[in-house]
Amino acid sequence: MNKSANDKILILSAKFGDGHKQVATAIYEAIEFTLPNVEPIILDVMEWLHPFLYPVSNYFYRRIIKKFPQVYSYLYKSTREKNSFSDKLNALLTVGMGSLLEIVEKINPTVVVCTYPFAASIMSKLKEQGLIDIPVVTIITDYTDHSFWIHPFTDQYIVGSNQVRDRLICLGVENYKINNTGIPICQKFLKHQSREVLASKYGLNSNQFTILVMGGGDGFIGKDLSNFQAFEDLTSQVQFIIICGRNKRLRKQIEEELKTSKHHFLVTGFSDSVNEMMAISDLLISKPGGVTISEALAMELPLLIYNPLPGQEEDNADYLVNAGLAIKAENKMELISKIHHMLDDSIPLLSIRQKIRKYQTKSATFDALDVIVRAVELGREEQTVVV
Repeated sequence: MNKSANDKILILSAKFGDGHKQVATAIYEAIEFTLPNVEPIILDVMEWLHPFLYPVSNYFYRRIIKKFPQVYSYLYKSTREKNSFSDKLNALLTVGMGSLLEIVEKINPTVVVCTYPFAASIMSKLKEQGLIDIPVVTIITDYTDHSFWIHPFTDQYIVGSNQVRDRLICLGVENYKINNTGIPICQKFLKHQSREVLASKYGLNSNQFTILVMGGGDGFIGKDLSNFQAFEDLTSQVQFIIICGRNKRLRKQIEEELKTSKHHFLVTGFSDSVNEMMAISDLLISKPGGVTISEALAMELPLLIYNPLPGQEEDNADYLVNAGLAIKAENKMELISKIHHMLDDSIPLLSIRQKIRKYQTKSATFDALDVIVRAVELGREEQTVVV
């Protein structure tokens, strides 16, 4: 990339789920580390376009996911393939093209990177109408496809697996536009960390089997799993690290319930040190968000999937289990049974770790940045030819 002091990379994201923002942050970090003369800019596109409506819509999004998952499941599955309903819903969720055009013209980036599907949709429409002529790169933040990610004027797609790549080709995306780099993650998940030092930092025993339980930034652990009394049935003593995210009520409930537990529990709220807690742990119990999966794979941490949200997380779970990269429990009884088995026999966990080592790549973020840089260079070559 022939850099100048004026080069900017605009990264469009949103906080509907933490994964989109985490991928945006990973790309931001990689740009700062490798391209010192390029300025990365992250814009929360939904907050920018709808500053008053955004907090309300974000609240109702989280409430629907938690209280009425079947509604979200219906909407997701009904729009999975492109159809008249998906077109209408996409049009509703991408209002504000004029406002985004103004900010893009003001920033004047050399490339726009979208980690949020509706941002990708708006950028494609702006290009289609001839209002901008900037390369647009979309990073799909799950191990599955959806019509909301796919748009005719997207220049390059970055995906997390060959399965997604093949699906996009089947849906008509040109092969040369698709790059399987893996889902970008922040660099802290790639650094080796001493389990002994970190265990001491958090008041844990480095020699004891440790289970990390996560429910995403909003603490969607699930009603069955939030009652941790079930773990009293485990015959062996175990250490648990429970990350409740922004769910203060859940954290308070768990802390009250566990006062008399035979296990040792570390309960925390939203944390920027998830990488350290993964480094201490032998097993992760979590919903399978695309970025959480990628972080766990990078740290070679086996995943036990429980309570996936309907939609993309169910697709992610199917992908991981079929690839032998994770195991899944369908209910609380099966969850306890699988943990029992792993405590008695370490071979299943060792087998998963071996498969993870063969599968995961620690270069996903910088490989994705290479795709972004190439998109800029290709765009400049095309402009030169036109001139």
